[in-house]
Amino acid sequence: MRFAVSMMQGLVKGPASRRLSRVRRAALAALAVAGLAAPAQAQTLASLPTEAGARVQGDAKPIAAWVTFCQTYAAECALDRGEPARISLTPATWATIVSVNRRVNKAIEPMTDQDHLHVADRWDLAEDGIGDCEDFQLLKRHMLAEAGLPRRAMRMTVVIDEKGEGHAVLTLITDRGDLVLDNKTSAILPWHKTGYVFIKRESQDAVAWVSLGGVTSPVTTANR
Repeated sequence: MRFAVSMMQGLVKGPASRRLSRVRRAALAALAVAGLAAPAQAQTLASLPTEAGARVQGDAKPIAAWVTFCQTYAAECALDRGEPARISLTPATWATIVSVNRRVNKAIEPMTDQDHLHVADRWDLAEDGIGDCEDFQLLKRHMLAEAGLPRRAMRMTVVIDEKGEGHAVLTLITDRGDLVLDNKTSAILPWHKTGYVFIKRESQDAVAWVSLGGVTSPVTTANR
């Protein structure tokens, strides 16, 4: 499998790779082993409905921590408008998405940025094996892009969760509708079945954010 090989060779390229700790390398090894041993996913591609995606409703202000993240990890925010705007779901692509989603959810220790780093909100790739909601999703996107999925079709998204708090998920814009990867569950759900209020997400046309119509816009994404 291409993404298992890429993880063993080093998950994060460039200067960030030098910050990988012993804990992080152990987590990567566990991910690769789990990927080789994991059985077929319980969710099936055939069970997914074909539905409309969320409607973009204009520009939105980005999360401040995302701006800082993009300065540190420029390649993770780079936008190639030549890439497909949608993921064409095939059995192989679906299996890769399910596997990466579950493996990252299992490998990363959830902890808020306040408890972990003593800051309100920081976005990164969980190099030390610890992260909160956005770190899970950023790592998933990194791995899925390494596996060949178009980054342009995988957009970081801010929602209000069941507790009324800011939360980050990863929206996959597919030919079956918008699907959500979340660290609170390994089930991959259509966006409107998550129970969340969708506020905004990264644009597909610029290094910027767009509104999804939610009324309340959180300043941070502070969930574990």
